[in-house]
Amino acid sequence: MSNIATEVRTGLFIGGEERFTTDVLRVADPGKKGVIVGEAAAASAEDVADAVAAAKAAYPAWSALTPQQRAAHMSQAIAEIAADRDEDAAILSQENGKVRMEAWVDALVFELRWNLALMLADEVDDSKTLPVVPGAIPVSTEVSYQSLGVVTIIVPFNWPIAILAASLPHALLAGNTVIVKAPPSAPLATARLTQRVAEKLPAGVLNVIAGEDQHMAGLIQNPDVAKVCFTGSVNGGKRMMEMASKTLTRVTLELGGNDAAVILEDAILDDAHLDRLFAAIYDTTGQICMNAKRLYVHRSRLDEVVAGLSARLERTVLGYGLDEGTTMGPLHSPVQKAFVQDLINEAKAAGADVREFGELPGGDLAEGNFVRPAIVIDPAPQLRVVTQEQFGPVIPILPFDTEDEAVSASNDTWAGLGGSVWTASPAAAQRVGSQLVCGYVWINDHGATRCDLRAPFGGMKQSGIGREQGIEGIRSFQDTRSIATIDPEALAAMAH
Repeated sequence: MSNIATEVRTGLFIGGEERFTTDVLRVADPGKKGVIVGEAAAASAEDVADAVAAAKAAYPAWSALTPQQRAAHMSQAIAEIAADRDEDAAILSQENGKVRMEAWVDALVFELRWNLALMLADEVDDSKTLPVVPGAIPVSTEVSYQSLGVVTIIVPFNWPIAILAASLPHALLAGNTVIVKAPPSAPLATARLTQRVAEKLPAGVLNVIAGEDQHMAGLIQNPDVAKVCFTGSVNGGKRMMEMASKTLTRVTLELGGNDAAVILEDAILDDAHLDRLFAAIYDTTGQICMNAKRLYVHRSRLDEVVAGLSARLERTVLGYGLDEGTTMGPLHSPVQKAFVQDLINEAKAAGADVREFGELPGGDLAEGNFVRPAIVIDPAPQLRVVTQEQFGPVIPILPFDTEDEAVSASNDTWAGLGGSVWTASPAAAQRVGSQLVCGYVWINDHGATRCDLRAPFGGMKQSGIGREQGIEGIRSFQDTRSIATIDPEALAAMAH
Protein backbone atom coordinates (compact mmCIF):
# COMPACT_ATOMS: atom_id res chain seq x y z
CA MET A 1 0.00 0.00 0.00
CA SER A 2 1.51 3.32 -1.07
CA ASN A 3 0.80 6.92 -0.24
CA ILE A 4 -0.29 9.33 -2.96
CA ALA A 5 2.74 11.42 -3.94
CA THR A 6 0.98 13.98 -6.13
CA GLU A 7 -2.34 15.76 -6.08
CA VAL A 8 -5.24 13.75 -7.48
CA ARG A 9 -7.37 15.19 -10.27
CA THR A 10 -10.79 13.89 -11.25
CA GLY A 11 -13.27 14.95 -13.90
CA LEU A 12 -16.95 14.59 -14.48
CA PHE A 13 -18.12 11.56 -16.44
CA ILE A 14 -21.14 12.25 -18.65
CA GLY A 15 -22.52 10.13 -21.46
CA GLY A 16 -19.44 7.93 -21.60
CA GLU A 17 -16.96 10.81 -21.77
CA GLU A 18 -14.70 12.41 -19.18
CA ARG A 19 -15.16 16.16 -18.83
CA PHE A 20 -12.91 18.65 -17.05
CA THR A 21 -14.05 22.10 -15.96
CA THR A 22 -12.54 25.47 -15.22
CA ASP A 23 -14.14 25.52 -11.78
CA VAL A 24 -12.80 22.87 -9.41
CA LEU A 25 -13.33 21.62 -5.89
CA ARG A 26 -10.05 21.85 -3.97
CA VAL A 27 -10.09 18.97 -1.53
CA ALA A 28 -8.55 19.75 1.87
CA ASP A 29 -6.67 17.22 3.98
CA PRO A 30 -8.50 17.11 7.36
CA GLY A 31 -5.35 16.02 9.19
CA LYS A 32 -2.98 18.66 7.83
CA LYS A 33 -4.21 22.21 7.72
CA GLY A 34 -3.47 23.93 4.42
CA VAL A 35 -2.66 20.75 2.53
CA ILE A 36 -4.66 20.02 -0.64
CA VAL A 37 -5.17 16.35 -1.54
CA GLY A 38 -6.41 17.07 -5.05
CA GLU A 39 -8.91 18.75 -7.31
CA ALA A 40 -12.24 17.55 -8.64
CA ALA A 41 -14.05 19.02 -11.61
CA ALA A 42 -16.99 21.12 -10.39
CA ALA A 43 -20.13 20.78 -12.49
CA SER A 44 -22.15 23.77 -13.62
CA ALA A 45 -25.92 23.70 -13.94
CA GLU A 46 -25.38 23.03 -17.65
CA ASP A 47 -23.15 20.02 -16.87
CA VAL A 48 -25.86 18.68 -14.57
CA ALA A 49 -28.46 19.08 -17.31
CA ASP A 50 -26.16 17.24 -19.73
CA ALA A 51 -25.81 14.36 -17.28
CA VAL A 52 -29.58 14.07 -16.93
CA ALA A 53 -29.96 14.16 -20.73
CA ALA A 54 -27.31 11.46 -21.16
CA ALA A 55 -28.97 9.21 -18.60
CA LYS A 56 -32.37 9.79 -20.21
CA ALA A 57 -31.00 8.91 -23.65
CA ALA A 58 -29.44 5.70 -22.35
CA TYR A 59 -32.54 4.58 -20.45
CA PRO A 60 -34.63 2.97 -23.24
CA ALA A 61 -31.94 0.52 -24.33
CA TRP A 62 -30.78 -0.27 -20.78
CA SER A 63 -34.29 -0.83 -19.43
CA ALA A 64 -35.15 -3.02 -22.44
CA LEU A 65 -32.52 -5.57 -21.40
CA THR A 66 -33.53 -8.43 -19.16
CA PRO A 67 -32.30 -8.27 -15.56
CA GLN A 68 -29.98 -11.15 -16.36
CA GLN A 69 -28.47 -9.23 -19.29
CA ARG A 70 -28.02 -6.17 -17.11
CA ALA A 71 -26.41 -8.32 -14.44
CA ALA A 72 -23.93 -9.67 -17.00
CA HIS A 73 -22.92 -6.12 -17.99
CA MET A 74 -22.62 -5.13 -14.34
CA SER A 75 -20.55 -8.17 -13.41
CA GLN A 76 -18.08 -7.40 -16.17
CA ALA A 77 -17.95 -3.74 -15.12
CA ILE A 78 -16.42 -4.53 -11.71
CA ALA A 79 -14.37 -7.58 -12.71
CA GLU A 80 -11.10 -5.77 -12.03
CA ILE A 81 -12.29 -3.35 -9.37
CA ALA A 82 -9.91 -4.71 -6.72
CA ALA A 83 -6.78 -3.89 -8.74
CA ASP A 84 -6.90 -0.23 -7.65
CA ARG A 85 -8.20 -0.79 -4.12
CA ASP A 86 -4.97 0.14 -2.36
CA GLU A 87 -4.75 3.44 -4.22
CA ASP A 88 -8.47 4.12 -3.75
CA ALA A 89 -8.02 3.56 -0.01
CA ALA A 90 -4.98 5.84 0.22
CA ILE A 91 -6.81 8.67 -1.54
CA LEU A 92 -9.95 8.19 0.54
CA SER A 93 -7.93 8.18 3.77
CA GLN A 94 -6.27 11.47 2.82
CA GLU A 95 -9.45 13.29 1.78
CA ASN A 96 -11.67 11.79 4.49
CA GLY A 97 -9.25 11.48 7.42
CA LYS A 98 -10.06 7.94 8.53
CA VAL A 99 -7.39 5.31 8.98
CA ARG A 100 -6.18 3.46 5.89
CA MET A 101 -7.69 0.07 6.77
CA GLU A 102 -11.17 1.55 7.19
CA ALA A 103 -10.79 3.23 3.81
CA TRP A 104 -9.72 -0.09 2.31
CA VAL A 105 -12.80 -1.81 3.78
CA ASP A 106 -14.94 1.05 2.40
CA ALA A 107 -13.82 0.13 -1.12
CA LEU A 108 -14.13 -3.61 -0.45
CA VAL A 109 -17.76 -3.28 0.67
CA PHE A 110 -18.60 -1.70 -2.69
CA GLU A 111 -17.68 -4.95 -4.41
CA LEU A 112 -19.43 -7.12 -1.83
CA ARG A 113 -22.69 -5.18 -2.05
CA TRP A 114 -22.54 -5.07 -5.85
CA ASN A 115 -22.20 -8.84 -6.14
CA LEU A 116 -24.92 -9.50 -3.57
CA ALA A 117 -27.28 -7.31 -5.60
CA LEU A 118 -26.52 -9.27 -8.76
CA MET A 119 -27.65 -12.45 -7.02
CA LEU A 120 -31.18 -10.99 -7.05
CA ALA A 121 -31.41 -10.74 -10.85
CA ASP A 122 -34.00 -13.53 -11.12
CA GLU A 123 -36.31 -11.72 -8.67
CA VAL A 124 -36.30 -8.32 -10.39
CA ASP A 125 -39.18 -9.11 -12.74
CA ASP A 126 -40.98 -11.50 -10.39
CA SER A 127 -44.53 -10.69 -11.51
CA LYS A 128 -47.66 -12.41 -10.22
CA THR A 129 -51.16 -12.98 -11.56
CA LEU A 130 -54.27 -12.36 -9.47
CA PRO A 131 -56.84 -15.02 -10.39
CA VAL A 132 -60.50 -14.49 -11.21
CA VAL A 133 -62.67 -14.22 -8.10
CA PRO A 134 -65.89 -16.29 -8.38
CA GLY A 135 -68.94 -14.05 -8.54
CA ALA A 136 -66.93 -10.90 -9.19
CA ILE A 137 -65.98 -9.23 -12.47
CA PRO A 138 -64.27 -12.00 -14.52
CA VAL A 139 -60.82 -10.42 -14.69
CA SER A 140 -57.34 -11.80 -14.22
CA THR A 141 -54.70 -9.18 -13.40
CA GLU A 142 -50.96 -9.41 -13.87
CA VAL A 143 -48.99 -7.28 -11.40
CA SER A 144 -45.48 -6.59 -12.67
CA TYR A 145 -42.58 -4.24 -11.94
CA GLN A 146 -41.39 -1.29 -14.00
CA SER A 147 -38.14 0.66 -13.64
CA LEU A 148 -38.49 4.37 -12.88
CA GLY A 149 -36.10 6.04 -15.32
CA VAL A 150 -33.28 8.41 -14.39
CA VAL A 151 -32.14 8.17 -10.76
CA THR A 152 -29.80 10.45 -8.81
CA ILE A 153 -27.73 8.99 -5.96
CA ILE A 154 -26.11 11.43 -3.53
CA VAL A 155 -23.54 10.03 -1.09
CA PRO A 156 -21.84 11.52 2.01
CA PHE A 157 -18.16 11.89 2.89
CA ASN A 158 -17.85 9.32 5.65
CA TRP A 159 -18.22 5.95 3.84
CA PRO A 160 -18.96 7.20 0.33
CA ILE A 161 -17.95 4.17 -1.73
CA ALA A 162 -19.58 1.57 0.47
CA ILE A 163 -22.74 3.67 0.88
CA LEU A 164 -22.96 4.14 -2.88
CA ALA A 165 -23.17 0.38 -3.33
CA ALA A 166 -26.17 0.16 -1.00
CA SER A 167 -28.24 1.65 -3.82
CA LEU A 168 -26.32 1.93 -7.11
CA PRO A 169 -26.31 -1.74 -8.17
CA HIS A 170 -29.95 -2.11 -7.14
CA ALA A 171 -30.98 0.91 -9.22
CA LEU A 172 -29.06 -0.33 -12.26
CA LEU A 173 -30.24 -3.92 -11.97
CA ALA A 174 -33.84 -2.70 -11.78
CA GLY A 175 -33.34 -1.06 -15.18
CA ASN A 176 -32.71 2.57 -14.26
CA THR A 177 -29.91 4.81 -15.44
CA VAL A 178 -28.02 6.72 -12.78
CA ILE A 179 -26.21 9.94 -11.96
CA VAL A 180 -23.90 9.68 -8.95
CA LYS A 181 -23.08 12.86 -7.06
CA ALA A 182 -19.82 12.53 -5.15
CA PRO A 183 -19.49 14.35 -1.80
CA PRO A 184 -18.09 17.86 -2.33
CA SER A 185 -15.61 17.67 0.55
CA ALA A 186 -14.29 14.19 -0.37
CA PRO A 187 -15.10 13.48 -4.03
CA LEU A 188 -11.85 12.03 -5.35
CA ALA A 189 -11.86 8.31 -4.53
CA THR A 190 -15.59 8.02 -5.19
CA ALA A 191 -15.38 9.74 -8.58
CA ARG A 192 -12.36 7.66 -9.62
CA LEU A 193 -13.91 4.31 -8.73
CA THR A 194 -17.36 5.12 -10.11
CA GLN A 195 -15.90 6.31 -13.40
CA ARG A 196 -13.94 3.07 -13.80
CA VAL A 197 -17.22 1.17 -13.46
CA ALA A 198 -19.10 3.56 -15.75
CA GLU A 199 -16.51 3.20 -18.50
CA LYS A 200 -17.40 -0.49 -18.80
CA LEU A 201 -21.16 0.08 -19.06
CA PRO A 202 -23.03 1.45 -22.10
CA ALA A 203 -22.54 5.22 -22.44
CA GLY A 204 -24.93 7.23 -20.29
CA VAL A 205 -26.04 4.34 -18.07
CA LEU A 206 -23.82 5.60 -15.23
CA ASN A 207 -22.68 9.22 -14.94
CA VAL A 208 -20.57 10.95 -12.29
CA ILE A 209 -20.97 14.51 -11.03
CA ALA A 210 -19.35 16.62 -8.35
CA GLY A 211 -19.78 20.29 -7.57
CA GLU A 212 -21.10 23.05 -5.40
CA ASP A 213 -24.61 22.67 -4.05
CA GLN A 214 -25.92 25.81 -5.75
CA HIS A 215 -25.52 24.13 -9.15
CA MET A 216 -27.01 20.76 -8.18
CA ALA A 217 -30.76 21.50 -8.17
CA GLY A 218 -31.14 19.85 -11.57
CA LEU A 219 -30.20 16.51 -10.05
CA ILE A 220 -33.43 16.65 -8.04
CA GLN A 221 -35.82 19.06 -9.75
CA ASN A 222 -35.27 18.26 -13.42
CA PRO A 223 -38.58 16.68 -14.50
CA ASP A 224 -36.61 13.92 -16.22
CA VAL A 225 -35.24 12.74 -12.85
CA ALA A 226 -37.60 10.12 -11.45
CA LYS A 227 -35.98 9.61 -8.06
CA VAL A 228 -33.24 10.84 -5.76
CA CYS A 229 -31.57 8.59 -3.21
CA PHE A 230 -29.84 10.69 -0.55
CA THR A 231 -27.63 9.70 2.38
CA GLY A 232 -26.71 12.46 4.80
CA SER A 233 -27.87 14.56 7.71
CA VAL A 234 -31.46 15.04 8.83
CA ASN A 235 -31.35 18.68 7.79
CA GLY A 236 -29.97 17.65 4.41
CA GLY A 237 -32.83 15.17 4.05
CA LYS A 238 -35.36 17.89 4.80
CA ARG A 239 -33.84 20.05 2.07
CA MET A 240 -34.02 17.12 -0.35
CA MET A 241 -37.71 16.58 0.39
CA GLU A 242 -38.45 20.26 -0.01
CA MET A 243 -36.65 20.44 -3.35
CA ALA A 244 -38.17 17.18 -4.58
CA SER A 245 -41.66 18.40 -3.73
CA LYS A 246 -41.47 20.95 -6.55
CA THR A 247 -41.50 18.17 -9.17
CA LEU A 248 -42.83 15.32 -7.00
CA THR A 249 -39.53 13.52 -7.48
CA ARG A 250 -39.49 10.38 -5.38
CA VAL A 251 -37.01 10.11 -2.53
CA THR A 252 -35.20 7.53 -0.49
CA LEU A 253 -33.57 9.18 2.52
CA GLU A 254 -31.00 7.47 4.73
CA LEU A 255 -30.34 10.05 7.43
CA GLY A 256 -28.69 10.50 10.78
CA GLY A 257 -29.12 8.38 13.87
CA ASN A 258 -28.90 8.49 17.64
CA ASP A 259 -28.56 4.76 18.12
CA ALA A 260 -29.02 3.34 21.61
CA ALA A 261 -27.11 0.29 22.80
CA VAL A 262 -28.96 -1.36 25.72
CA ILE A 263 -26.68 -3.43 27.97
CA LEU A 264 -28.81 -5.65 30.17
CA GLU A 265 -27.95 -7.04 33.59
CA ASP A 266 -26.84 -10.41 32.17
CA ALA A 267 -24.78 -9.00 29.29
CA ILE A 268 -21.59 -10.82 28.35
CA LEU A 269 -18.76 -8.34 28.80
CA ASP A 270 -15.70 -10.33 27.84
CA ASP A 271 -12.96 -8.94 25.62
CA ALA A 272 -14.66 -10.00 22.38
CA HIS A 273 -17.92 -8.26 23.25
CA LEU A 274 -16.19 -5.15 24.56
CA ASP A 275 -14.07 -4.97 21.40
CA ARG A 276 -17.23 -5.02 19.31
CA LEU A 277 -18.87 -2.38 21.49
CA PHE A 278 -15.81 -0.16 21.26
CA ALA A 279 -15.70 -0.43 17.46
CA ALA A 280 -19.44 0.27 17.29
CA ILE A 281 -18.86 3.60 19.03
CA TYR A 282 -15.51 4.83 17.75
CA ASP A 283 -15.04 3.48 14.21
CA THR A 284 -14.34 6.29 11.73
CA THR A 285 -13.76 8.63 14.69
CA GLY A 286 -17.46 8.23 15.50
CA GLN A 287 -18.56 9.57 12.10
CA ILE A 288 -20.99 6.83 11.07
CA CYS A 289 -24.76 7.29 11.12
CA MET A 290 -25.33 3.81 12.56
CA ASN A 291 -22.65 3.96 15.26
CA ALA A 292 -23.81 3.48 18.83
CA LYS A 293 -24.37 7.00 20.15
CA ARG A 294 -25.96 6.37 23.56
CA LEU A 295 -25.19 3.54 25.99
CA TYR A 296 -27.91 2.52 28.43
CA VAL A 297 -26.23 0.20 30.93
CA HIS A 298 -27.81 -1.71 33.80
CA ARG A 299 -26.61 -0.01 36.94
CA SER A 300 -24.95 -3.20 38.20
CA ARG A 301 -22.73 -3.37 35.09
CA LEU A 302 -21.89 0.33 34.72
CA ASP A 303 -18.40 0.12 36.24
CA GLU A 304 -17.47 -2.83 33.99
CA VAL A 305 -18.52 -1.02 30.84
CA VAL A 306 -16.68 2.16 31.84
CA ALA A 307 -13.55 0.18 32.69
CA GLY A 308 -13.70 -1.87 29.50
CA LEU A 309 -14.08 1.15 27.21
CA SER A 310 -11.50 3.13 29.17
CA ALA A 311 -8.91 0.40 28.78
CA ARG A 312 -9.39 0.46 25.02
CA LEU A 313 -9.44 4.24 24.80
CA GLU A 314 -6.14 4.40 26.70
CA ARG A 315 -4.57 2.56 23.76
CA THR A 316 -5.90 5.07 21.21
CA VAL A 317 -3.26 6.59 18.94
CA LEU A 318 -4.53 9.79 17.36
CA GLY A 319 -2.73 10.51 14.13
CA TYR A 320 -2.66 10.69 10.37
CA GLY A 321 -4.80 8.07 8.67
CA LEU A 322 -1.98 6.74 6.48
CA ASP A 323 0.60 6.54 9.28
CA GLU A 324 1.53 3.14 10.68
CA GLY A 325 0.15 2.70 14.19
CA THR A 326 -2.62 5.30 13.95
CA THR A 327 -5.86 3.94 15.38
CA MET A 328 -8.02 7.08 15.15
CA GLY A 329 -7.86 9.85 12.58
CA PRO A 330 -9.17 13.42 12.62
CA LEU A 331 -12.73 14.56 12.21
CA HIS A 332 -13.56 15.46 8.64
CA SER A 333 -14.08 19.21 9.01
CA PRO A 334 -13.20 22.09 11.34
CA VAL A 335 -16.93 22.71 11.82
CA GLN A 336 -17.49 19.17 13.09
CA LYS A 337 -14.43 19.39 15.34
CA ALA A 338 -15.83 22.54 16.93
CA PHE A 339 -19.28 20.95 17.37
CA VAL A 340 -17.96 17.82 19.07
CA GLN A 341 -15.63 19.79 21.33
CA ASP A 342 -18.57 22.00 22.26
CA LEU A 343 -20.61 18.94 23.30
CA ILE A 344 -17.75 17.77 25.52
CA ASN A 345 -17.27 21.21 27.07
CA GLU A 346 -21.01 21.56 27.72
CA ALA A 347 -21.07 18.21 29.54
CA LYS A 348 -18.10 19.27 31.67
CA ALA A 349 -19.73 22.58 32.52
CA ALA A 350 -22.91 20.73 33.57
CA GLY A 351 -20.92 18.69 36.08
CA ALA A 352 -20.93 15.35 34.23
CA ASP A 353 -18.05 12.92 34.71
CA VAL A 354 -16.17 13.41 31.43
CA ARG A 355 -13.08 11.31 30.75
CA GLU A 356 -10.87 12.04 27.76
CA PHE A 357 -8.15 9.82 26.35
CA GLY A 358 -5.21 9.87 23.98
CA GLU A 359 -2.78 12.61 23.08
CA LEU A 360 -3.37 15.22 20.43
CA PRO A 361 -0.72 14.95 17.71
CA GLY A 362 1.80 17.72 17.12
CA GLY A 363 4.02 18.82 14.27
CA ASP A 364 2.25 19.18 10.93
CA LEU A 365 -0.85 17.63 12.50
CA ALA A 366 -1.13 20.16 15.32
CA GLU A 367 -3.81 22.16 13.53
CA GLY A 368 -5.67 19.16 12.12
CA ASN A 369 -9.25 18.33 13.04
CA PHE A 370 -8.35 16.12 15.98
CA VAL A 371 -10.46 15.64 19.12
CA ARG A 372 -9.52 13.42 22.06
CA PRO A 373 -12.04 10.55 22.36
CA ALA A 374 -14.21 10.73 25.45
CA ILE A 375 -16.88 9.06 27.53
CA VAL A 376 -19.48 11.00 29.52
CA ILE A 377 -20.72 9.06 32.55
CA ASP A 378 -24.27 9.52 33.84
CA PRO A 379 -24.97 12.90 32.21
CA ALA A 380 -28.26 14.71 32.56
CA PRO A 381 -30.54 13.27 29.84
CA GLN A 382 -31.28 16.71 28.43
CA LEU A 383 -27.64 17.48 27.59
CA ARG A 384 -26.91 17.72 23.86
CA VAL A 385 -24.36 14.89 24.08
CA VAL A 386 -27.39 12.66 24.75
CA THR A 387 -30.10 14.26 22.63
CA GLN A 388 -28.12 15.09 19.47
CA GLU A 389 -26.09 12.98 17.09
CA GLN A 390 -22.50 13.61 18.13
CA PHE A 391 -20.90 12.29 14.92
CA GLY A 392 -17.61 12.22 16.76
CA PRO A 393 -15.60 10.20 19.29
CA VAL A 394 -17.69 10.88 22.39
CA ILE A 395 -20.53 8.90 23.93
CA PRO A 396 -22.78 9.22 27.00
CA ILE A 397 -23.14 6.22 29.31
CA LEU A 398 -26.40 6.28 31.26
CA PRO A 399 -27.38 3.77 33.97
CA PHE A 400 -30.84 2.21 34.23
CA ASP A 401 -32.60 -0.09 36.69
CA THR A 402 -35.41 -1.75 34.70
CA GLU A 403 -35.92 -2.94 31.15
CA ASP A 404 -38.94 -0.69 30.73
CA GLU A 405 -36.84 2.30 31.75
CA ALA A 406 -34.13 1.39 29.22
CA VAL A 407 -36.60 0.87 26.37
CA SER A 408 -38.40 4.11 27.12
CA ALA A 409 -35.16 6.11 27.21
CA SER A 410 -33.88 4.44 24.02
CA ASN A 411 -37.04 5.37 22.12
CA ASP A 412 -37.25 8.90 23.52
CA THR A 413 -35.49 10.48 20.56
CA TRP A 414 -36.09 12.00 17.14
CA ALA A 415 -34.09 9.16 15.57
CA GLY A 416 -34.86 5.60 14.59
CA LEU A 417 -31.96 4.27 12.54
CA GLY A 418 -30.48 1.42 14.57
CA GLY A 419 -30.16 0.01 18.05
CA SER A 420 -28.74 -2.97 19.88
CA VAL A 421 -29.39 -5.25 22.84
CA TRP A 422 -26.55 -6.90 24.75
CA THR A 423 -27.63 -9.93 26.76
CA ALA A 424 -26.93 -13.62 27.29
CA SER A 425 -30.65 -14.40 27.00
CA PRO A 426 -32.22 -14.93 23.56
CA ALA A 427 -35.63 -14.31 25.10
CA ALA A 428 -34.53 -10.98 26.58
CA ALA A 429 -32.91 -10.03 23.27
CA GLN A 430 -36.16 -10.64 21.43
CA ARG A 431 -38.28 -8.99 24.10
CA VAL A 432 -36.25 -5.78 24.27
CA GLY A 433 -35.13 -5.68 20.64
CA SER A 434 -38.68 -5.92 19.33
CA GLN A 435 -39.61 -2.81 21.33
CA LEU A 436 -36.88 -0.56 19.90
CA VAL A 437 -38.36 1.85 17.35
CA CYS A 438 -35.68 1.69 14.67
CA GLY A 439 -35.01 0.05 11.33
CA TYR A 440 -32.20 -2.32 12.32
CA VAL A 441 -31.49 -4.06 15.63
CA TRP A 442 -28.30 -5.94 16.45
CA ILE A 443 -27.98 -8.52 19.23
CA ASN A 444 -24.64 -8.43 21.08
CA ASP A 445 -23.21 -6.37 18.25
CA HIS A 446 -23.68 -3.00 16.57
CA GLY A 447 -22.43 -0.89 13.71
CA ALA A 448 -21.85 -0.51 9.99
CA THR A 449 -19.29 -3.28 9.63
CA ARG A 450 -21.68 -5.71 11.35
CA CYS A 451 -24.65 -5.26 9.00
CA ASP A 452 -26.03 -8.18 7.02
CA LEU A 453 -25.58 -6.76 3.53
CA ARG A 454 -28.45 -8.91 2.22
CA ALA A 455 -31.01 -7.34 4.54
CA PRO A 456 -33.01 -4.14 3.98
CA PHE A 457 -31.58 -1.15 5.79
CA GLY A 458 -33.13 2.23 6.60
CA GLY A 459 -34.54 4.35 9.35
CA MET A 460 -37.76 5.16 11.13
CA LYS A 461 -38.89 8.57 12.42
CA GLN A 462 -36.47 11.30 11.28
CA SER A 463 -33.76 8.79 10.39
CA GLY A 464 -35.14 8.29 6.92
CA ILE A 465 -37.66 7.13 4.38
CA GLY A 466 -37.40 3.92 2.39
CA ARG A 467 -35.03 0.97 2.41
CA GLU A 468 -31.77 0.05 0.71
CA GLN A 469 -30.19 -3.37 0.04
CA GLY A 470 -31.88 -6.67 -0.65
CA ILE A 471 -34.92 -7.16 -2.83
CA GLU A 472 -36.58 -4.29 -0.93
CA GLY A 473 -33.76 -2.08 -2.18
CA ILE A 474 -34.47 -3.10 -5.76
CA ARG A 475 -38.21 -2.56 -5.33
CA SER A 476 -37.50 1.00 -4.16
CA PHE A 477 -36.24 1.70 -7.70
CA GLN A 478 -39.30 0.18 -9.35
CA ASP A 479 -43.00 0.88 -9.64
CA THR A 480 -45.81 -1.63 -10.04
CA ARG A 481 -47.97 -1.96 -13.12
CA SER A 482 -51.26 -3.85 -13.24
CA ILE A 483 -52.53 -5.29 -16.53
CA ALA A 484 -56.12 -6.53 -16.25
CA THR A 485 -57.63 -8.92 -18.82
CA ILE A 486 -61.39 -9.36 -18.79
CA ASP A 487 -63.02 -12.57 -20.05
CA PRO A 488 -65.74 -11.16 -22.38
CA GLU A 489 -67.70 -14.40 -22.58
CA ALA A 490 -67.88 -14.72 -18.82
CA LEU A 491 -68.82 -11.06 -18.56
CA ALA A 492 -71.63 -11.55 -21.09
CA ALA A 493 -72.85 -14.59 -19.19
CA MET A 494 -72.99 -12.57 -15.99
CA ALA A 495 -75.12 -9.94 -17.76
CA HIS A 496 -77.72 -12.59 -18.52
